[in-house]
Amino acid sequence: MLTHIVVWKYKPEVTQAQRDAHIHHLRALAAVIPEVASLTVGFDMLHLARSYDTGLIARFHDRAALEAYDAHPQHKQVAAMGRDISQHIASVDFEEA
Repeated sequence: MLTHIVVWKYKPEVTQAQRDAHIHHLRALAAVIPEVASLTVGFDMLHLARSYDTGLIARFHDRAALEAYDAHPQHKQVAAMGRDISQHIASVDFEEA
Protein backbone atom coordinates (compact mmCIF):
# COMPACT_ATOMS: atom_id res chain seq x y z
CA MET A 1 0.00 0.00 0.00
CA LEU A 2 1.02 3.58 -0.64
CA THR A 3 -0.03 6.45 1.60
CA HIS A 4 -0.44 9.95 0.15
CA ILE A 5 -0.68 12.82 2.63
CA VAL A 6 -1.36 16.45 1.69
CA VAL A 7 -1.85 19.49 3.93
CA TRP A 8 -3.03 22.95 2.92
CA LYS A 9 -2.40 26.30 4.63
CA TYR A 10 -5.06 28.60 3.25
CA LYS A 11 -4.55 32.25 2.39
CA PRO A 12 -5.91 34.50 5.18
CA GLU A 13 -8.66 35.90 2.96
CA VAL A 14 -10.13 32.48 2.11
CA THR A 15 -13.72 32.29 3.38
CA GLN A 16 -15.27 29.42 5.30
CA ALA A 17 -17.48 28.73 2.28
CA GLN A 18 -14.37 28.27 0.11
CA ARG A 19 -12.82 25.99 2.74
CA ASP A 20 -16.01 23.92 2.92
CA ALA A 21 -16.15 23.65 -0.87
CA HIS A 22 -12.54 22.48 -0.98
CA ILE A 23 -13.24 19.73 1.57
CA HIS A 24 -16.41 18.74 -0.29
CA HIS A 25 -14.57 18.38 -3.60
CA LEU A 26 -11.69 16.48 -1.98
CA ARG A 27 -14.08 14.00 -0.38
CA ALA A 28 -15.86 13.48 -3.69
CA LEU A 29 -12.66 12.15 -5.29
CA ALA A 30 -13.07 8.77 -3.58
CA ALA A 31 -16.37 8.21 -5.38
CA VAL A 32 -15.13 9.09 -8.87
CA ILE A 33 -11.59 7.70 -8.93
CA PRO A 34 -11.71 3.91 -8.62
CA GLU A 35 -8.00 3.60 -7.80
CA VAL A 36 -8.54 5.23 -4.37
CA ALA A 37 -8.48 2.48 -1.72
CA SER A 38 -9.39 4.93 1.06
CA LEU A 39 -9.55 8.69 1.52
CA THR A 40 -9.93 10.77 4.66
CA VAL A 41 -9.95 14.55 4.75
CA GLY A 42 -10.73 17.12 7.44
CA PHE A 43 -10.07 20.48 9.04
CA ASP A 44 -7.38 21.00 11.66
CA MET A 45 -8.78 21.00 15.20
CA LEU A 46 -5.88 22.32 17.28
CA HIS A 47 -5.04 25.56 15.43
CA LEU A 48 -1.43 25.57 16.62
CA ALA A 49 1.12 27.94 15.10
CA ARG A 50 2.57 24.98 13.18
CA SER A 51 -0.82 23.64 12.03
CA TYR A 52 -2.10 23.55 8.51
CA ASP A 53 -5.79 24.16 7.86
CA THR A 54 -6.83 20.98 6.04
CA GLY A 55 -5.31 17.54 5.72
CA LEU A 56 -5.89 14.58 3.43
CA ILE A 57 -4.77 10.97 3.73
CA ALA A 58 -5.35 8.73 0.72
CA ARG A 59 -4.25 5.13 0.32
CA PHE A 60 -3.55 3.26 -2.91
CA HIS A 61 -2.73 -0.35 -3.66
CA ASP A 62 0.33 0.54 -5.73
CA ARG A 63 2.17 3.35 -7.46
CA ALA A 64 0.21 2.88 -10.69
CA ALA A 65 -3.01 3.57 -8.75
CA LEU A 66 -1.51 6.74 -7.23
CA GLU A 67 -0.39 7.87 -10.68
CA ALA A 68 -3.87 7.23 -12.10
CA TYR A 69 -5.36 9.33 -9.28
CA ASP A 70 -2.87 12.12 -9.94
CA ALA A 71 -3.68 12.15 -13.66
CA HIS A 72 -7.47 11.97 -13.25
CA PRO A 73 -9.23 15.14 -14.53
CA GLN A 74 -11.34 15.48 -11.36
CA HIS A 75 -8.18 15.37 -9.21
CA LYS A 76 -6.49 17.94 -11.44
CA GLN A 77 -9.49 20.26 -11.01
CA VAL A 78 -9.51 19.93 -7.21
CA ALA A 79 -5.71 20.29 -7.05
CA ALA A 80 -5.95 23.56 -8.99
CA MET A 81 -8.63 24.78 -6.58
CA GLY A 82 -6.35 23.97 -3.63
CA ARG A 83 -3.43 25.83 -5.20
CA ASP A 84 -5.62 28.88 -5.82
CA ILE A 85 -6.74 29.20 -2.20
CA SER A 86 -3.53 28.17 -0.43
CA GLN A 87 -0.43 30.02 0.59
CA HIS A 88 1.43 26.72 1.14
CA ILE A 89 0.85 23.05 0.40
CA ALA A 90 2.98 20.15 1.62
CA SER A 91 2.79 16.48 0.76
CA VAL A 92 4.47 13.18 1.41
CA ASP A 93 4.01 9.82 -0.30
CA PHE A 94 5.38 6.63 1.21
CA GLU A 95 5.13 2.90 0.91
CA GLU A 96 3.86 1.12 3.98
CA ALA A 97 6.22 -1.46 5.38
